[in-house]
Parts: sequence; C-alpha cells; structure tokens
Amino acid sequence: MQPDFWNDKRAPGVPNDIDLSSYKSVIEVFERSCKRFADRPAFSNLGVTLTYAELDRLSATFAAYLQKHTDLKPGDRIAVQMPNVLQYPIAVFGAMRAGLIVVNTNPLYTAREMRHQFKDAGVRALVYLNMFGKLVQEVLPDTEIEYLIEARMGDLLPSLKGWLVNTVVKKVKKMVPDYHLPQAIAFKQVLKQGHGQTLTPVKASHDDIAVLQYTGGTTGVAKGAMLTHGNLVANMLQVDACLAQLGDDGTPLMKQGQEIMIAPLPLYHIYAFTFHCMAMMLIGGHNILLTNPRDLPAVVKDLAKYRFTGFVGLNTLFVALCNNEDFRKLDFSSLKLTVSG
Repeated sequence: MQPDFWNDKRAPGVPNDIDLSSYKSVIEVFERSCKRFADRPAFSNLGVTLTYAELDRLSATFAAYLQKHTDLKPGDRIAVQMPNVLQYPIAVFGAMRAGLIVVNTNPLYTAREMRHQFKDAGVRALVYLNMFGKLVQEVLPDTEIEYLIEARMGDLLPSLKGWLVNTVVKKVKKMVPDYHLPQAIAFKQVLKQGHGQTLTPVKASHDDIAVLQYTGGTTGVAKGAMLTHGNLVANMLQVDACLAQLGDDGTPLMKQGQEIMIAPLPLYHIYAFTFHCMAMMLIGGHNILLTNPRDLPAVVKDLAKYRFTGFVGLNTLFVALCNNEDFRKLDFSSLKLTVSG
C-alpha cells in the first residue's frame, strides 16, 4: 500500500502527518498543558475536581516525595494498582516526573497474576488502594517491592466526607478485608511529606521507557509491552489529529480546553490510559472518572451532572446504558463524540 493512500480519504481538517519532534517526552506534554490549561478542570471523581494547576502541584509533590524519601532512581519500576480515582493520575504523572517507569496493574488481578507481573517487571514500589491490601500482603514476600503507598477512597475528599466514605467502604460495605502492612505509608502522608520539597527535573527522551503495559494474558502469562515516551507522544498526536476533524461550522469538532469526556473504562488499560491520560492531557480535556461503571444507576447519576461532549466506552457498556430508562432521559445535546472498542 502506498504511504499516501489515505491522504484523500481522511475527514476534512485531519492532517496527513504529525510532527513527532513537537514534544520530547510525556513529561513535557504534561508540564506544558498544566501551564496552558492551569485553571481548567483535568479530572473529576466523587464530587471532587482537580484543575490542571492542582494536578501539576500534587504530582510534583508526589514526585518530590519519591526523590527525597526513597532511594528509587530514574528507570526503576513503580506499579500503580488502582481503579479510576483521582490518586491514579497524581501517582502516574508524579512517578514519570521522578523518572520512574510506570507499571499499570489491574486491581482485580489474582495473587498469582500480581506475583507474575511484579516479579517480571522488577517492581520496587507499589501504589495501591487499601481494599486490595490483603492481596498485597499475600504476594509481597515473593516480590522485590520495597515501598508501599496506600491510598483510600476518601483521600482527596473534604475531611468529613472523606472520613465518611472511608468508613462506609470499610465498615458498612465490608470492602476492605483485614490485613497487616505496617511498612505502608498513606497516600495523604506522602503528599504531606512531599509538600514544600523541591522536585529535581528529570530529562526524558523519545527512546526512554515510560510505561510497562501488560497484555491480557489470553495466550499465556501476561507480557509487558515497553512503551517509550516516543510511543506515547505519537499516540497523543495521532488522537489529536483525528479530533481535528471539522464540524458543520468549519471549526475543529473538538476544542482545546473545552471538552468534557466520560471515563468509565479503567485507566490501567491501554485504551483508556491513552485517551484520557495522554490525548486529553494534550488538548486540556476534562475527564470524568467513573470508579464503578457496572453500577448503572450511579453512572447515570454522575452523567446527569455534566454537559459531556465525549464518551469513551465499550459496546457492552453502551448497550447496557441504552437499555436503561434513566440514561435515555439524559440531555445529550452537547455530545459530539463517542468512541467504542
């Protein structure tokens, strides 16, 4: 097939080429976007919204903690094992800014799967949600993990609401089995200790590994794909190019710093990670994180709060929602884009 085969087949406004020299790394994209879209919302979850400026500050604090209070060095691997909560982007971008390689880890893994991934990736640090603490305790002796950072659902909520959410999750819903990990440091404590510390900038290039993304394991054990900063920058620019398609008014369908994207799919999977953490970062999008997309009434309740312009999901989720009477009553007048995998 000729390289220019698709040139006359793309939608109006979509360029034929992207400029990979635009950014040297994911870190550069992140830091530029945080300055450009400082006052714009970046991620929302459980009624709390982080602006790009706040995400910049918190991720820098997280990175400073890793640099000043551990002996982790650029190139070391840190696993992030959480559902869609605000701690996830803070940890991921904070780890990258400290020069670490992020290992996205499914929180629904079995102990066997966790052992394999942590050992295979050479993970030295783990950020996890406390409801998975019992499994962490079980697999820890079989790994090389030295540092544990434990998040709780209510970490970033106002004090009283956060306490209430954490109490309900543990005492009422019984979602936190008993475990004993005295060496773990609380996510909130990490932010407290990192506050006021100076982040030492880490330079990264296209060829440096940014993420180890594990496959689904359908053909044997899960395998870690080495995603470089160049890989992810290319993905961002490709998505951005596609979103430059012109609307009926002759302007790009998706506007910089104006889009509100529904994020029901787990960020630890490459599909949602690439779209919400990478591509939306480039254009200053607002990502609405849905922690449990299987709870359809809660999903619909969340959707009703926003004039969302984009929805990234899967066919099974879309079918379930379309069969939900309350979902069909929502206002879709702002919706411009749906993406299904």
